[in-house]
Amino acid sequence: MEKTLPNRAIEWRQGQLILLDQRQLPSTVEFLQINNVNEVFCAIKDMVVRGAPAIGITAAYGVVLSAIHHEHCELKLAISKIKADMDLLVTARPTAINLKWSIDRMQACLENSTDNFVESLEAEAIQIHDEDIAANNKMGELGAEYIQDSVNVMTHCNAGALATGGYGTALGVIRCAFSQGKIESVFANETRPWFQGARLTAWELQQENIPVNLICDSAAASALRAHNVEWIIVGADRVAANGDVANKIGTYGLAALAKHVGKKFMVVAPTSTIDLNSASGNDVAIEERGSQEVTHVAEKAIASKGVNVWNPVFDITPAELIDVLVTEHGVVETPNQEKIAQLFADKDNN
Repeated sequence: MEKTLPNRAIEWRQGQLILLDQRQLPSTVEFLQINNVNEVFCAIKDMVVRGAPAIGITAAYGVVLSAIHHEHCELKLAISKIKADMDLLVTARPTAINLKWSIDRMQACLENSTDNFVESLEAEAIQIHDEDIAANNKMGELGAEYIQDSVNVMTHCNAGALATGGYGTALGVIRCAFSQGKIESVFANETRPWFQGARLTAWELQQENIPVNLICDSAAASALRAHNVEWIIVGADRVAANGDVANKIGTYGLAALAKHVGKKFMVVAPTSTIDLNSASGNDVAIEERGSQEVTHVAEKAIASKGVNVWNPVFDITPAELIDVLVTEHGVVETPNQEKIAQLFADKDNN
């Protein structure tokens, strides 16, 4: 019997990490029990779990699994081994800044812990998870305020409950605005080559009876012109200090398209996704993946054998193409370096 999606696609159950295998959706709903750091590393790298906030949360629980595994070692040795596991986890996906942010936070917790480091790290990971859900709900409310009544919206990739601790960033705004009667339907781009829009976003929205139209990526321009699509709403894997956004490949083109046809472009991301150490998008490492993701679908070849492939996972959307950046600590309209610096100043003062 097929299971239904739980409130969270990431679960921590009495010292065990349970992940919904997103590679199998929507045909199969399967949960994997993750028992050690190597399995966490593979789950992140192989996209069992994906989405910047979800990756960070999963890595935090990975640190807890490491602590449990080494808790009977001499304290100095245990800390050394846990830090080595942190160094491994942070390499799993290079672009999503939430991964490093989460590991840095768990490392600070470890350094401030005494003999009860397992308990301290577990509490910290659970707090990271809970904070993400609270942030998503807040961003949903803030972003929904910008949506006019009775419009259609478009989204790219998956920035929903599956990509976060629960509820979602971009889909959190969509969920909230739909519940307020503002959104008539959602246009979800299929999102090649992993089809996150087709496999995940459309599935998520169907679970909650939110009207969704699945379209080919190449149909986005026509959809904007033919339908009452007023907003393109996306998440982010990293936001640079100047407001440039790294997100799923294809996002840049959508932002440029929105600007050209007079539509609005919204990025929804928690402040943990903002990397003040990256001055601009030029400083963000863009992950590239294997050619088979492009040349094959469901292991069936769709391209000529031996063709050269370029497969970047993300692209950079310049800040000047973004109308609204929604965070849990406030909304930045037409983001730039000064406005983002002010956002963090206000955050730190509250």
